[in-house]
Amino acid sequence: MPLQKLQFKPGVNRETTSYTNEGGWFDCEKIRFRSGVPEKIGGWIKASSKTFLGTCRALHSWASLDGSIRTGVGTHLKYYIKEGVDYNDITPIRATTTDGITFAATDGSSTITATDSNHGAVENDFVTMSGAASLGGLVTAAVLNQEYQILTVPSANTFTFTAKDTDGDTVTANSSDSGNGGSGVDGAYQLNVGLDSTVLGTGWGAGTWGRGTWDSAASLTDIANILRIWTHDNFGEDLIINVRDGGIYYWDTSAYSNAYDRAIALSAVTGANSAPTIAKKILISDRDRHVIAFGCDADESTGTQDPLLIRFSDQETAITWNATATNTAGSLRLGSGSEIVTAVETRQQILVFTDVSLHAMQFLGPPFTYGINLISENITIISPLAAKAVDDFVFWMGLEDFYVYDGRIQKLPCTVKAYVFNDFNLFQKEKVFGAINSSFNEIWWFYPSADSDTIDRYVVYNYLEQTWFYGTMARTAWMDRGINDNPTAAGADNYLYSHEYGLDDGSTSPASAITSYIESSQLAIGDGDKYVFIRRLLPDLTFDGSTASAPTASFTLKTRNFPGGSYDNSDASTITRSAAATTTTVEQFTEQVHVRLRGRSFALRIDSSGAEIQWRLGSPRVDIRPDGRR
Repeated sequence: MPLQKLQFKPGVNRETTSYTNEGGWFDCEKIRFRSGVPEKIGGWIKASSKTFLGTCRALHSWASLDGSIRTGVGTHLKYYIKEGVDYNDITPIRATTTDGITFAATDGSSTITATDSNHGAVENDFVTMSGAASLGGLVTAAVLNQEYQILTVPSANTFTFTAKDTDGDTVTANSSDSGNGGSGVDGAYQLNVGLDSTVLGTGWGAGTWGRGTWDSAASLTDIANILRIWTHDNFGEDLIINVRDGGIYYWDTSAYSNAYDRAIALSAVTGANSAPTIAKKILISDRDRHVIAFGCDADESTGTQDPLLIRFSDQETAITWNATATNTAGSLRLGSGSEIVTAVETRQQILVFTDVSLHAMQFLGPPFTYGINLISENITIISPLAAKAVDDFVFWMGLEDFYVYDGRIQKLPCTVKAYVFNDFNLFQKEKVFGAINSSFNEIWWFYPSADSDTIDRYVVYNYLEQTWFYGTMARTAWMDRGINDNPTAAGADNYLYSHEYGLDDGSTSPASAITSYIESSQLAIGDGDKYVFIRRLLPDLTFDGSTASAPTASFTLKTRNFPGGSYDNSDASTITRSAAATTTTVEQFTEQVHVRLRGRSFALRIDSSGAEIQWRLGSPRVDIRPDGRR
């Protein structure tokens, strides 16, 4: 028989068996499909050599008027603005104490007990103290007058912390540390920290009415017991941030002598009137320049959250929220669902998701400013971060399906749906987030697998080619390229990474190789009743983009005799580039490899595990012939 060209259907398909999916791809890792053929994904490097505190779940970049590029980084412990390689802490101050803190130390212990009436702090909160005097021994004024993370909270009036010097080394008190720090100690308490994992309720009434499915655990509604999620957007060169089910804050670039003073409550900004003080999400409407708060408090009931209320500021201002006949400020209230989950802006409208419905919010202009229409009352979204807009399309992950809205709601035909949802930790679903990689027309969803409480996997939809694939990766937030040349992602190791940069894993030094592979489904001759004998493989791929002097990839052919049987035989061959493409030479690599394999069906696998390697598959061929029925 002549050589047989191996041409596979684009995308990975796990909705059928490997045998049924003949002519397709069945498994993969760290690959993507481009123009219908698989290739290894790009590498990543650290965007900064410095780390941040906490698990990051929000990233946003913008440029100030002086050209400075800044990135907002929201974690469950703090909020930072990254400029260059530095993380500048702008976490809002929750409360201050004047001349109200005293200390007590124990000889031989590094634990200091602080007393401050009704401090309102919880474990892991941060407090900065000033004005303290030495306790008399090793616990000096310099030790006390700095920022500390609270260790324990024994009572409403006390907390403990571990003493350290200005270099961060632990300090142990001695017998001379008998003082109390004096009478002039001030304290500045930062916003209470959030959780980096969802805490689930165990009894009736733990969540709002109608939230979740019947007989399932519900997320506690207390802000201290829900996953810490920030939303943020720039208003000009300034930044507005919101902690979900918590306060709204403003950071004004030009208002401070020190550009990295802390953000302040939006309602406390000079000139602010009727600004909301609590919300589930904030968004700046780029088209008409309104600040919009979703699931917020009403003007007449400050501090009491209405989970279905939407309020918007006057046009071109972030501080005027009192609606009058001469401005465009106002409010809307949704009539479906029990709470707003998220909102996503497109070119023409803003889609608002509740726990059971989807609405379209459109700018109308005065006197109504905005109108809202119900699109569907039978829709789900798996998390507040699961929806992403591309032009006028919105893609999102639901509880059991993937969806797209393009004027109407459609379920996305997904060839890996069972693979994703059958191995998914539903208890940590709020960690799921969507990510855009516009350079490759991709939507990524990162999620925790069934055996993991943290994100360890991703699934990708190429919306231009309508293909699916997946892989493993620990990322907690993502931001598409734009102001930055490359996509930026937050790692579980507290570093930011620039993706699609280089070819290797830059989380290590030196960078380590990225292992990638793709494996086909089974191929057979006819109905699979005959044996086949494979003698040769003619590889076809390109190493274009590789920086290794002799990049390699492994081609493996393996056979089996029955759809449910094991692979009986396999033959792996290393394909090596011998001459790179130049103006005069075509890229050259291993011409052919000889194999001896027999079986009723066979599969092809391509692997790479070396550093500085980029590969892209072409149309390999095999020398294959029938070999009888027995």
